[in-house]
Amino acid sequence: MKRSQVRQAQERTAHILKMSGIVLSEGEIQRIEVAAFGLDQIEVQGLELITYVNTDRYCAKELVLFPRQTCPEHKHPPVGHDPGKMETFRCRSGSVWLYVEGEAAAGLKAVIPAGSEAYYTVFHEIELLPGDQYTIEPGIKHWFQAGDEGAVVSEFSSTSRDEFDVFTDPRIERMPLIEDEQ
Repeated sequence: MKRSQVRQAQERTAHILKMSGIVLSEGEIQRIEVAAFGLDQIEVQGLELITYVNTDRYCAKELVLFPRQTCPEHKHPPVGHDPGKMETFRCRSGSVWLYVEGEAAAGLKAVIPAGSEAYYTVFHEIELLPGDQYTIEPGIKHWFQAGDEGAVVSEFSSTSRDEFDVFTDPRIERMPLIEDEQ
């Protein structure tokens, strides 16, 4: 992903957060992470986030999903003596469909990204609207997609170790390189 694309996504994300009543400092805007997962499909499979705090005890983030953007299927495995990240998602604006292990929904509201169908394997659907929340236990496979208007989701969790996340899609790079412009 090019640095100019990252800056553009950061600005868009800051605007979406501001419209949702979440104000970031200028330093936080510069720290917005644009996770394209190395797939070069940021509008389809990606996630924008700002981490407020991440210590050895807890973590707080805002997650932003553009309209119909999907965070690919993954799980948070044990790391050392830590059983893996437990996270609670609370929808602040828009809508998001969260898929976890369990009984599959009869018909999905989300649209699985074309060409990645084999990498989505859990289909128990939870719809989160503003004010709704759901807690995902450690080691549970999950993925999520915003509705047509996008979504802002607050995440409260145990320590986040994103570099250890296990994605179903082997093509995914959780921490891909950002390319400078030529």
